[in-house]
Amino acid sequence: MNDNQPWYVIEDIDRIDSPALVVYPERVSENIRTLKKMVNGNTDRLRPHIKTHKTKEATILLMDAGIHQFKCATIAEAELLGMIKAPDVLLAYQPVGPKVHRYLELIERYSNTSFSCLVDNLANAENLSVQAGKKGVKIRVYIDINVGMGRTGIPVGDEAIQLYQGIRLLDNMELLGLHVYDGHLRDPDINQRRERCHLAFAPVWTMISELERQGYPAPVVVAGGSPTFPIHAADARVVCSPGTFIFWDKGYGDGLPEQQFQHAALVLTRIISLPTSTTLCLDLGHKSIASENPLDRRVHLLNAPDLKPIGQSEEHLVVEVPAGHEWKIGDVFYGLPYHICPTVALYEQAIAIVDGHQTGIWPIVARDRSIIV
Repeated sequence: MNDNQPWYVIEDIDRIDSPALVVYPERVSENIRTLKKMVNGNTDRLRPHIKTHKTKEATILLMDAGIHQFKCATIAEAELLGMIKAPDVLLAYQPVGPKVHRYLELIERYSNTSFSCLVDNLANAENLSVQAGKKGVKIRVYIDINVGMGRTGIPVGDEAIQLYQGIRLLDNMELLGLHVYDGHLRDPDINQRRERCHLAFAPVWTMISELERQGYPAPVVVAGGSPTFPIHAADARVVCSPGTFIFWDKGYGDGLPEQQFQHAALVLTRIISLPTSTTLCLDLGHKSIASENPLDRRVHLLNAPDLKPIGQSEEHLVVEVPAGHEWKIGDVFYGLPYHICPTVALYEQAIAIVDGHQTGIWPIVARDRSIIV
């Protein structure tokens, strides 16, 4: 690769149809090194979420780096981890309905992996206990604590203590700790984010002190995502669970400037039409890139940063260009997604690029809702 070219340029670009998801494994590995440095190399304090990449390949890179604990959000993601014998997997979701039986099947089928899941109410914990007893297995759980996200979890305090006490009495169940997700804390200013995080977690530490006073062992605390990772990384009491770090994206790159992760996944797109003298049409529709954000916060074209999106449909993105431009049909753009996680889920595979050349395929195995179980 020409050293003068930008890092993302692909030499054999004509071999890759578009739209396409491409990943840069060397940058992924550098992001893993950065992750470890932020906890002073103590991989026991890391439980990265695989929701962003959903691949065996990225997980193996993490395991090769000494990381042995993982977090996921779906049964398929948990199964992917079981298939490659990841040692310790937290399903950060409360199994209900058919997921209870699928989760129990995971435990039986992938015995090399120690699975755990979330609970936030005693009735569901009791049901899990009964179903586990029928299978002759033990379920490992974390209590899901709500510190302001307002999505799932039980409020910190007396109600959570009562749930903790109740679960400890159940058969076929091992209570490991607390899961505390604070995804609502996204202040661009790290100092404001840190202050809000400390305020949100103060009641958690108070509750843990009360549990210890009552004679219970100190629970493990799995906490945070990418926005609060630097804050929790500085607190030895916390096991950290960021996910987006693996590929990073434009949204977090802009909003979390204190974090030095590299962009490691892009979407390739081509000009397919020149509808007017001042517009281009690209093959990058809603089905090719996450589109929940406003139109101007969906993709950043690295090699044409001044182009302005003005319209998007299922398979097309229209951008505005100056009159007299020199773009032509077939020209390629390297798109940096604002939100990489749902973008990855739109693709069956990612194409690995090393030194400007295609070196392999990373199947997005866990984009599906089920694999085997």
